[in-house]
Amino acid sequence: MSILSENLRYLRAQKNFSQQALADNLLITRGRYSKYEEDASEPPLDVLQRIAHYFHVSIDLLISVDLRKVPMEELLKLEGNRILLPIKTDQNGDNYIEIIPHKAKAGYLNSYSDPEYIENMQHITLPFLKEGKFRAFPIEGDSMPPHQDGSFIIAKFIEDHREVKIGKTYILLTLNEGIVYKRITGKEKKFVLLSSDNTFYEPYQVKFSEILEIWEYASSIATKEFEPDDLSSETVRSMFQELKRDIASMKR
Repeated sequence: MSILSENLRYLRAQKNFSQQALADNLLITRGRYSKYEEDASEPPLDVLQRIAHYFHVSIDLLISVDLRKVPMEELLKLEGNRILLPIKTDQNGDNYIEIIPHKAKAGYLNSYSDPEYIENMQHITLPFLKEGKFRAFPIEGDSMPPHQDGSFIIAKFIEDHREVKIGKTYILLTLNEGIVYKRITGKEKKFVLLSSDNTFYEPYQVKFSEILEIWEYASSIATKEFEPDDLSSETVRSMFQELKRDIASMKR
């Protein structure tokens, strides 16, 4: 049996419905619904959306996670059933902050919506971060000084992209770029303009349709001591960039 068919059986049993009763609520025939539970056929997208909305479970969980192992009462339900996030607290009521280690960064792209995957991550609590859902993301490179390679950005989950503000920095989980930490310097109806604080790197656009998650900067953890006199690669790049501008102005 597929995960979807097992989940359908489980969710229907939770409501103590017959196949006929559930099929009526989904506006389809019982024969058609029974094939989904028997794994004889797969529901088309419109029916899958109907099922997800009816049970208040996101489609990604419905088709990829065994819901029998998910503590449904501990999940944050978001508008449109787009995704569910586990919300857990310690004995003091402070939110657990899941830490995504560098070695698990690639895996997070495939399992960001899997509660079992998130559950097994290491976590910390910070008493000054209470309202909202937070997660710690590793950053690489020198595009966002003074945050150095190996640092962690602790960010708050943003449910609606309309809450994104120009001038603020965000962790974005994107289809094409993976996990990026950038400053938003432009915003239109269908895309945002992402910029690095290190001007060596050129800004670029990302469509909202390509963004899977948005997390707003809340705090950071430095894993290396900042050395202001150190001639870092970021400093060298900035020097060459400035030199390039000077040469260009001289040619004019």
